[in-house]
Amino acid sequence: MPIKIPNQLPATATLTAENIFVMTETRAVRQDIRPLKILLLNLMPTKIETETQMARVLGNTPLQIELELIAPSGHDTKTTAKEHMLAFYKTFKDVKKNYFDGFIINGAPVELLDFEQVDYWPELCEIMEWSKTHAHSTLHICWGAQAALYYHYGIPKRVLPEKVFGVFRHTLEDPNFILFRGFDDEFWVPHSRNTTVYRSDIEAVPKLKILSSSEEAGVYAIKTDQGRQVFLMGHAEYDRDTLKNEYLRDAAAGINIKLPKHYFPDDDPRKTPIVKWRSCAHLLYGNWLNYCVYQTVPYNLNDIQNGVRDTWI
Repeated sequence: MPIKIPNQLPATATLTAENIFVMTETRAVRQDIRPLKILLLNLMPTKIETETQMARVLGNTPLQIELELIAPSGHDTKTTAKEHMLAFYKTFKDVKKNYFDGFIINGAPVELLDFEQVDYWPELCEIMEWSKTHAHSTLHICWGAQAALYYHYGIPKRVLPEKVFGVFRHTLEDPNFILFRGFDDEFWVPHSRNTTVYRSDIEAVPKLKILSSSEEAGVYAIKTDQGRQVFLMGHAEYDRDTLKNEYLRDAAAGINIKLPKHYFPDDDPRKTPIVKWRSCAHLLYGNWLNYCVYQTVPYNLNDIQNGVRDTWI
């Protein structure tokens, strides 16, 4: 089944060329099917690239998805045209009365700032509080995961002595939880971050459970009971060249950045990176949509505020 996105969103042409079933709004209104309503709070500066990445992994499932985009109000992005923002993005105020099957909060390159120093932190706190009663399952990614763990559970982020940058091998700590159903014993995930959360801080919160980790990159996936909140420290949705472009950008700017680990063949940036995380990315997001969202969401979305859900997972 397709992912439903606005008619003119740049991701439409890209995903159609990749044979991912995309349904525009014009065609979707002719179908008598209730799609899953997924809200994406896009905090990344590269809005169009991130939209395409998220639409790609969300669209490769048997479920029909309706993707809605929001961004922090009062925060001007310098890397995305205002026309694009006005055409495709809403503010939190525009959607706060609505309910969503799933909600995604992604990362932002502000990790070396204290949370309270981020200009949209008060609004983000309001949104994270709202998510507890208006989204059936919320998926937090990278800095978004660290922000949510701090807001909801008081877990601090810690500055790393060296940036976690590259594609890293991961293992499962709870292979029975359905988020990782169908995964191999080992799988690969891209990471790009200067901060982390300590395992000991997570394990001190009884409501949280670690699902997956990496010897090099640390804790990767965390959940609350029944997957109402999921936290991912890496970027399974990244494209082949995302880390390459980040490396070349920082190197050109004179930033002291090391080669991303386990990424370029023979550690040669002139060679094309080999993608070894795409299948796991599609499976991960497909499992989240199917098991954490579709299989347990109440028929009436308004019941989300009362915590109504099946309890089999």
